[in-house]
Amino acid sequence: MTPVQTALAYLVATAGLAGAALPVSALGTPVTGLPVLAAFAVLAVASLVRFRLAVPVWADGLLSLLGAAALIAALPDIGRAGAGFWMLLVAAWAAAWLFVERLIAAEPAGRRSRLVRLLVPLYFGAWILIVWEVVVRGAGVPFVLLPPPSAVGVRLMTSSAILWADFRQTFLKAVLIGYALGCGSAFLVAIAIDRSPFLQRGLLPLGNFVSALPIIGVAPILVMWFGFDWPSKAAVVVVMTFFPMLVNTVAGLAAAGAMERDLMRTYAAGYWQTLFKLRLPAAAPFIFNALKINSTLALIGAIVAEFFGTPIVGMGFRISTEVGRMNIDMVWAEIAVAAVAGSAFYSAVALIERATTFWHPSIRSG
Repeated sequence: MTPVQTALAYLVATAGLAGAALPVSALGTPVTGLPVLAAFAVLAVASLVRFRLAVPVWADGLLSLLGAAALIAALPDIGRAGAGFWMLLVAAWAAAWLFVERLIAAEPAGRRSRLVRLLVPLYFGAWILIVWEVVVRGAGVPFVLLPPPSAVGVRLMTSSAILWADFRQTFLKAVLIGYALGCGSAFLVAIAIDRSPFLQRGLLPLGNFVSALPIIGVAPILVMWFGFDWPSKAAVVVVMTFFPMLVNTVAGLAAAGAMERDLMRTYAAGYWQTLFKLRLPAAAPFIFNALKINSTLALIGAIVAEFFGTPIVGMGFRISTEVGRMNIDMVWAEIAVAAVAGSAFYSAVALIERATTFWHPSIRSG
């Protein structure tokens, strides 16, 4: 094992032995204390055995899942967690960390490698939610400050109609339309700048200046110009996505090497032939980099714009109003929907990039 894996295994074993020696009174009531004691005993025995035997990787995963189940089963009353409860949390988290460490170190090939790349973030994300739930309920964190994930999940299920209407207003209208307009117009302007040295020297510095304008100052003006419905939010998205796409595309068009350009000239290729057969393929990584950056900026811009005026629907509207009503679980539900939508949008662009630029070294090496 690596030094990190050894340290984590010792941590699990030490916490397990120490927890198993604690009295039930140190863990809470007998009903909640006995499952914790049982989990401590299993953690201790399993951790000691793994030093003498070649324990498979999945056994560490099973060990961490046992600790998670014991934590959830032994959740105390709000704010009444004992010292043993927190010791079990540390041991279970160390076991999960050990499982991920060994899973990455195994370096499987083929389909198993893709499965590991998918399993590691999912497993880590699940443990983030477990720790969040356990800490909030065990430490008695006020609901207004931070609701547990279970409350957010209940809100997601009971308010699905409202969340869908907000998602449709913000993402399917403002974000997608503004994203397409902003990135598409910036791509065309970048080609015009590439053709004209005058625009390259005059428009690019102005573009850098405009891109530095704070969205908090621009959004209210665009809402006044385009109204309170989704077109004003799409306009904000256009402003946010235009200049990253413009700058990256211009830089990408200049990425083709001098030798390749000279070769195209020897073939008597014109500007447009050189553009489509050499320069745009060379600029593809830059363009997709801008598309991925803008996939997250577009959602942020649309939500922020809705803070300054919108119909009674939309993610930003819902977040601002529910904060005033102290419905923090609804706020976190909107945040969860926005995070999933943004991640899915980014992933879709990344998949298109892999399918389109499969020949590029950065894609082949991945």
